[in-house]
Amino acid sequence: MTQAIGEILPFALGIAISPIPIIAAILMLLSPRARTTGLGFLVGWIVGVVAAVTVFTLASTLIPADDPDAAKPIAGTIKLVLGVLLLLLAVKQWRARPGPDETAALPKWMSAIDTMTPARALVLGILLSALNPKNLVMAIGAGVAVGSAGLDLGAAVVVLAVFALLAVSTVLVPVLAYLLASSAMRAPLERLRVWLVRNNSTVMSVLLLVIGVVTIGKGLGSF
Repeated sequence: MTQAIGEILPFALGIAISPIPIIAAILMLLSPRARTTGLGFLVGWIVGVVAAVTVFTLASTLIPADDPDAAKPIAGTIKLVLGVLLLLLAVKQWRARPGPDETAALPKWMSAIDTMTPARALVLGILLSALNPKNLVMAIGAGVAVGSAGLDLGAAVVVLAVFALLAVSTVLVPVLAYLLASSAMRAPLERLRVWLVRNNSTVMSVLLLVIGVVTIGKGLGSF
């Protein structure tokens, strides 16, 4: 089980350090309906992450079982493909970073966050977590790691719980902090938002590069 947890940590980190959903959560916490929309987005984010990694874990159990000490060419090939995809995403993010005198572009839907209802915030959380291409790649990688590890149901649930907790932590923490101390958190959240907007592409490109290289290494080690 500990080996499986080690395998999923980079993928959980890849979802956790995603500036766009963190920015979205912060904007909701700075909006007129901060508490309800923030909670709605958090619930949707958790549901999306858990659903995606669970689906891919179940799908990966269809990979034929083999000797634990033998090569795992199917799982290795999947990891190699995922690693290459992550490197391509890293290049795309790096090329999209703003220049020194440019303003970072954000999705147009963010301008509607101030008027967003809790239900729409929940749906947005699900869409951003479960249908985002980068998150899907991370969920596939984690699902393959768990599903091909030969764990019993209890151990698999624990590993998936660890993955989900780490993956949602960067949205969970600011929302809970705001609910506990809304007045004290407004200024720090605004400073964090400004920094993330400015460094969104750079953060993601470096993160995807590191995880991509690690995933390719693990893929090569499966042969």
